[in-house]
Amino acid sequence: MSLKGKVAIVTGGNSGIGRAIVLALAEQGANIVIDYVMNPEATQELEQEVMALGDQAIGVDADVSQVDQLQSLIDMAVQKFGRVDIMVNNAGIETRTSVLETNEAQYDRVMAINLKSAFFGTQLAARQMIKQGGGGRIINISSVHEDWPMPGNTPYCLSKGGMRMLTRTAGVELAPQGILVIGVGPGAVATPINKSTLDDPARLKTLDSAIPEGRLAQPEEIANVVAFLAGDGASYMTATTVFVDGGIMQSSPGL
Repeated sequence: MSLKGKVAIVTGGNSGIGRAIVLALAEQGANIVIDYVMNPEATQELEQEVMALGDQAIGVDADVSQVDQLQSLIDMAVQKFGRVDIMVNNAGIETRTSVLETNEAQYDRVMAINLKSAFFGTQLAARQMIKQGGGGRIINISSVHEDWPMPGNTPYCLSKGGMRMLTRTAGVELAPQGILVIGVGPGAVATPINKSTLDDPARLKTLDSAIPEGRLAQPEEIANVVAFLAGDGASYMTATTVFVDGGIMQSSPGL
């Protein structure tokens, strides 16, 4: 599999799953635009890692909840590399709040970063792909919680449920233009978003025991799936979600 000559944008790309996706795509030869909103030092370090693989990378400080800043990501990719072939809508946050606890600001922030950014990231990337010709790939990093309730984390689940239907509807709409839209639904992953669980041995043991594989995924295991979906091997896949969850959705009533 090779992505040589392809240009990818990864939102939320300087940590966690996003960072692993950047490296997995670069290992296959893609040039990368790395979106970030904090920790520019980590972004610079990641740029160097990509360039050490023989590819090019540029970090762009852009708040993906703002449509004009999403457009700046597209524009920077075209300015730097000439095109956009792969758009990975990865940026995401959670509040760990329930229906009764969530306030308006928390709700709006989760929906803006998780769902609004994915919608307009898909729209703007698709417009560029149509303009330049040759189709493309849009990969939405969702979650098992697009299908699977998680009491106490309601806004997050709503946002991921929205990503599910975005992937399916946009995938159908954009297929005639050769643009494939695919979701990736991770289960529990060892990333900073799960730091509270990773730092609590009792909670971690409970979670591990609920996963048939007996452990959390590593970010690279999610990224490897994304790299496959970005390549020729996934040329007949669209409007669906690939779950990467160690079997947890089939074995547990919910977390």
